[in-house]
Amino acid sequence: MIKGSNTALSALSENAGSVIVSLGWSSPAGDGDADVSVLLLGRDGKVRSDADFYFYNNPVAADGSVHLLDKTPTEDGNEDRIGFDLTAVPPEVDRMVVAASRYEGAHFGELDDLRVTLSDAVGETLLRFTVGDAGTVSAIIFGELYRRGDEWKFRAVGQGYDSGLAGLATDFGVDVDDDAETAVEVVDDMAVTAAPEPAVNGRPVAVAPGGAPEPDPSGALDAVPAPRRSGDEAGARRPAARPRTAKKRAAPPSTPPKSLAENDSWKPARLFPVSALKSDRDREMRATSVLLSVMTQVPRFGRRLTAAFGAPSGRMETFTEVSLPHGDTPRRPDGVIRIERAGKLWTALVETKTNGNPLKADQVQAYMDIAARRGYEAVITLSNDVALEGSPLVDVRIDRRRKHQVALWHLSWAEVAHQAQMLIRHEGVGNAARTWLLQELLHYLQHENSGCHGFQNMGSAWVPVRNGISDETLCQGDPRALEVVESWERLVRQVCLRLGGELGQKVLPAQRARRGTDPEARRMQLADRLCTEGRLQAELRVEQAPGLLTIGADLRTGRLRTSIEFPAPEQGYPLTWVKRLVRRLAEAPADLHVETLVEGGTGGPRGTLERLRPEPADMLPKGGAAITGFRLSLFKNMGNSRGNAESSFIRSVDDAVHRFHSTVMVHLDAPAARRTGARERAGV
Repeated sequence: MIKGSNTALSALSENAGSVIVSLGWSSPAGDGDADVSVLLLGRDGKVRSDADFYFYNNPVAADGSVHLLDKTPTEDGNEDRIGFDLTAVPPEVDRMVVAASRYEGAHFGELDDLRVTLSDAVGETLLRFTVGDAGTVSAIIFGELYRRGDEWKFRAVGQGYDSGLAGLATDFGVDVDDDAETAVEVVDDMAVTAAPEPAVNGRPVAVAPGGAPEPDPSGALDAVPAPRRSGDEAGARRPAARPRTAKKRAAPPSTPPKSLAENDSWKPARLFPVSALKSDRDREMRATSVLLSVMTQVPRFGRRLTAAFGAPSGRMETFTEVSLPHGDTPRRPDGVIRIERAGKLWTALVETKTNGNPLKADQVQAYMDIAARRGYEAVITLSNDVALEGSPLVDVRIDRRRKHQVALWHLSWAEVAHQAQMLIRHEGVGNAARTWLLQELLHYLQHENSGCHGFQNMGSAWVPVRNGISDETLCQGDPRALEVVESWERLVRQVCLRLGGELGQKVLPAQRARRGTDPEARRMQLADRLCTEGRLQAELRVEQAPGLLTIGADLRTGRLRTSIEFPAPEQGYPLTWVKRLVRRLAEAPADLHVETLVEGGTGGPRGTLERLRPEPADMLPKGGAAITGFRLSLFKNMGNSRGNAESSFIRSVDDAVHRFHSTVMVHLDAPAARRTGARERAGV
């Protein structure tokens, strides 16, 4: 779309009753961000009340018409998504404005590729609008959804505001509070009086050098409620209570009430039972049928799984145990997916494996040949194994002479569970019945008898490599070391999926640029390091974390280390830094190792949190060396077996990452670090 143009949503999709609007940008410096907001306007172009202003601490409308979703990491930044249920918008709301604002004197001219996209209920992108040169504006209206008769339309706006969030809000009738109230904040057990500041809808804003108010992410004025008016102002209208600006995570569904069962041995009836599964063939047939049926009944889930394979958005049908001719003996793939869009069909054959059963190259090759002859688009393999970047799970021959090419894709059961968990716990699928179907699917996949537990085996080379490292007989170039590195990479990818499903956001493996971009060359380097140092290591990028989450497995000592490094604040006093860090880690494990990083890379003071709590000053380096950052680490003994036993290596890695994030990293989120930095710059 171009600036000022508009289009009717019904002309773009039949699933436009609910839509997702995504705002995105990239930052050359890698640290650019902005706050997304939505304003609901009546026919007079004004909000009905301040409650019609939605932002990250007021993310959901009571009627479900607006829902600000979590940020989604992209290759070069973040993407903010907003869900709109257009069928639930009150009739008196005529327009819904989608905007974003920057803070601390920043402006949108510092960001690249400002864009807004709109997708329908099943995830199909319907339109895209790119904002041109934003200049020095600190707030932008990207677009708006508005009524025309009985239908909704979208207009590409791209209007900027030099006056920031305050100017934008004033234009649409949101109260801007400029009274002379003061606020008191308790910092480090001392009462500090803050100077009067203007506020937008109760949210404190800072005055930029040019005089225009800009949002203040520090939230420094939110520590206590504003004092009441007195004297002749007692009868005046009181301002609305200030919303807390600290970001809140989406909560998982509440625990269901106790059942009416006579005792704990009674099992609730399930839509997808697992008690009758006795063979691998039974498990494969049941898992395929369960998954494909839920994909058709929950369109957003089905679309989420097939979009990455090049499938269109449309009406989906699925089948199991289909017989297809192939030479003298017909073949029966485990499933078939067919999607119709605009009179055209997209077809994929599905081959499923459960437990540790590997995919068979000859079987997949036969399905590739059948698909090529019949004009099908893809073959999808599904198993507990995780595909590696640039390395297919099975080697098949593709006849390049054929005009019609067939794509081979792989999906792991861990990815299926991840997508179901994301929709259930964080994004939603539209109604309670579909949510229940996904919950039943997830319960089935996670049951020990389903055989769909994800990557569970480090492979036959695991024990010999560990023994070779222990007795120092493993030599560089040993192919078994490369096998272990590949298994480690699969495990790390699965850990990312599981952690991302819990958090409601993408967690991705981070690759250092110095290791190169060729996956095979990178694995060879890691295999050589394994032979010489006896260690496996990986880094995970978690949104809003101040640094990378590092996982290290030392095969010589049999210990796992999970850690994070983050830089020291730019301003303030070192003693204040360490005191504040110890307070923020008040609920962290006592055995957490804390290390001070100093300039020059030499080792700084270190110790357990239990020892440092009474004496935070022990973290300061001797001789006044400059502090560059801090490292936090937890250690755990790793399991020895390669299978799925409770003490296995795979389980111990998963548990270590979960424990580190839930007990340490949750106290180090980016908003908290940003507020800390803002207060330090203010001299608090």
